[in-house]
Amino acid sequence: MRHGSIPGAHGRVRPLTLHGDPVLHSPCREVTEFGPDLERLVEDMFATMYAAQGVGLAANQVGEGLRVFVYDCPDDEDVRHLGHLVNPRLVEADGVTVRGPEGCLSLPGLEAGTPRFDRAVVRGFSVTGEPVEVVGTGFFARCLQHECDHLDGLVYADRLTGFRRRRVLRKAARATGG
Repeated sequence: MRHGSIPGAHGRVRPLTLHGDPVLHSPCREVTEFGPDLERLVEDMFATMYAAQGVGLAANQVGEGLRVFVYDCPDDEDVRHLGHLVNPRLVEADGVTVRGPEGCLSLPGLEAGTPRFDRAVVRGFSVTGEPVEVVGTGFFARCLQHECDHLDGLVYADRLTGFRRRRVLRKAARATGG
């Protein structure tokens, strides 16, 4: 991405991958080549996230099984966090566990109280290969954990149990015709 440009301004909106698609339920591959194709993917992911009015988006949500995600997400103090991570790893998730409302662009229109830690630390790389560490609290910590889950082949419904899990999966199946 060009320095100073608005993320997604030069990207194209890609179709979202919906729950049930195998790419959402398999661990993503490490990115091994940094260059124009990766830059284009990140730019397209921002464009897609903004078009869908999301706060985060993983590459497998646009059909690419690569360890990449983008975010434009506030924390609980309404501080905006904007960026992307390539080959991210959740290295810390701690603090208080909070069950809060969580949705997903791959499960459109659905939401469920999902337990997450209120602090998260993720390490990865920028689109140019520079090391990056992101620390999030509150809602932003939830976002970071959610996106890391996607790259490991999980959706938030996999964190649910009992009635909540059954209800979300039943509604997802109805919505996607599965």
